[in-house]
Amino acid sequence: MKLELARSAGFCYGVRRAVELAEQAAAQGTPCVMLGSIIHNQAVIGRLAEQGLRSVKTPEEVPDGASVIIRSHGESRAVYKTLESRGAQILDATCPNVTRIHEIVRQAEEQGRRPVIVGTPDHPEVTAIAGWCREPVVVSGAEALEKWLLEAPDRRNLPITLVSQTTSTRKIWDDCVKKAKKECTNAEFFDTICGATSKRQEEARQLAEKCSMMVVIGDSQSSNTKRLAELCREVCPRVQLIESAEELDFTGLPQADMVGITAGASTPAWIIKEVYDKMSEEIMEIEQSFAEMLEESIKPINNGDKVTGIVDSITPTEIQVDLGFKYPGYIPLAELSDDPTVKPEDLVKVGDEIEAYVMQVSDRDCQVKLSKKRLDMVKGWEEIEAASENETVVEGFVTEDNKGGVVVSVKGIRVFVPASQTGLPRETPMAELLKHKVRLVITEVNRARRRVVGSISKVQRAERAAAAEKVWAEIEDGKRYTGTVKSLTSYGALVDIGGVYGMVHISELSWSRIKHPSEVVKVGDTVEVYVISADKEKKKISLGMKDHSQDPWTVFTSTYQVGDTANVRIVKLMTFGAFAEVVPGVDGLIHISQIADHRIEKPGDVLAEGDKVDVKITDVDMENKKISLSIRALLEPAVEEDSAEEAPAETEE
Repeated sequence: MKLELARSAGFCYGVRRAVELAEQAAAQGTPCVMLGSIIHNQAVIGRLAEQGLRSVKTPEEVPDGASVIIRSHGESRAVYKTLESRGAQILDATCPNVTRIHEIVRQAEEQGRRPVIVGTPDHPEVTAIAGWCREPVVVSGAEALEKWLLEAPDRRNLPITLVSQTTSTRKIWDDCVKKAKKECTNAEFFDTICGATSKRQEEARQLAEKCSMMVVIGDSQSSNTKRLAELCREVCPRVQLIESAEELDFTGLPQADMVGITAGASTPAWIIKEVYDKMSEEIMEIEQSFAEMLEESIKPINNGDKVTGIVDSITPTEIQVDLGFKYPGYIPLAELSDDPTVKPEDLVKVGDEIEAYVMQVSDRDCQVKLSKKRLDMVKGWEEIEAASENETVVEGFVTEDNKGGVVVSVKGIRVFVPASQTGLPRETPMAELLKHKVRLVITEVNRARRRVVGSISKVQRAERAAAAEKVWAEIEDGKRYTGTVKSLTSYGALVDIGGVYGMVHISELSWSRIKHPSEVVKVGDTVEVYVISADKEKKKISLGMKDHSQDPWTVFTSTYQVGDTANVRIVKLMTFGAFAEVVPGVDGLIHISQIADHRIEKPGDVLAEGDKVDVKITDVDMENKKISLSIRALLEPAVEEDSAEEAPAETEE
């Protein structure tokens, strides 16, 4: 027969903090009272009473000049105001996770949202949370939530904010979320179940699945203890819920092959030990002594230590970590990552195991400040040295710039990249790279001087060479590429198709007649091109942009016929007339005699290149693909009409 104790049994850090605060207050000898039971455990409350700490039920009962301890479950906003008005010194033992819920519901109401609290309605924690709202809604589960919605159908359209009692079960919360997502049109959710509670419940359930008997230790008034017992009963045939060793029932113990023990968050270690020791008297084989497990669970933590914990909760500014220590740990966002754009939830999730460096253990604030970035830095030096030796590519974020170059943070290590190695064109400000992720190789490492030098351009050259090699290996006439215009000349555009440059001749940029490539593209444009020809020996590539699959003459003939009027663009002036673009790639001639309704010396007297004019198509030579156009043909009717109107006047004279 084996006896196994759940690792997370006993005080959570919130309860431990509350009890230690009370014990410190008692040791000072100054007048101090507890407002209600600071935790749900009468044995602990009894011991505190023996130390001179008595309980009062209301703020009005607090003696003048006495300090008052706020219980771990928290209190309403009204209670705080009453205590402050009486001048009482407040020793706040509210669990930080509960305080967070107070802030969530307070802000929700300020934003015009309706807080909905999932929890036991008469539980002190739930009552306190409700006390930070003007119109709170408390539901015990999905059925209660559905009932509240059915009472007034308009409630489905209310902006609601769901939070949970910290000691609720995952199933109750998930069922409520599922119901709200299905029924409500404007709901937001904050999973405020304590990470330590979820961990404790999961460990208890897993242990119960292996055991033929489970013992759950805790006060009968403790919500989280009762939930532990409920979860264990789902998978274990026999579960005892006891408050102390005296209540142990050994009936059926000889038939048990394995017995598990767990305890609620308000159960002190000395009660767990009493139960464990009493059971060990009945059981000959014990896997691990309680003293060893207890020592392992609360091992000391010092500045500079490397620790491993479980992510309890995530906020926009920090991550809370359960270290299995008397104080919770937290990692500020600035100590999480070098990436200025990263969000905490992008890196870790609640329940994840995380390693960190201990920056500060604060007994005054009852917390441990951690840094993942500093731990990464220690590992970073090893990786930087290995990267330098193996010439491997690393990634980092540009954090600083100056005339001489930029500083890149790689695994928390400052790497200097000289201006000549940044890959930026000459005269380009170094600030162009700030806050950008870059790839580089380490070219120099001096750990003693904490000096590291890198090169971005070396990686760019290598990547470009690899890309070019791939292009030349796969290139063929007609193959299409997406490229970038790198430069323009009078005769064409130079396009980068992936490490290799190709030239698009001006005649291949457009079917329209253009004078300069800038009329069609500009430097930096992303363009679709195809290979006209590629000379692998000479490393020359001719590219095209205009669509050869569509014949401009076919477009013209399918659009126009002799006698039609067209709006055309003058593209070239000659002594004998003007050429005009009818459709892209097809020009027609307007003879000088057809430009105006009177004799002109040269086409430039009437027209200019770029002008758009209406013309009549007077002739189409299909065999030679020549088109005759006339402006005059559109003017002559108007001239004849004018002459007709003037004739009677001449007759009258």
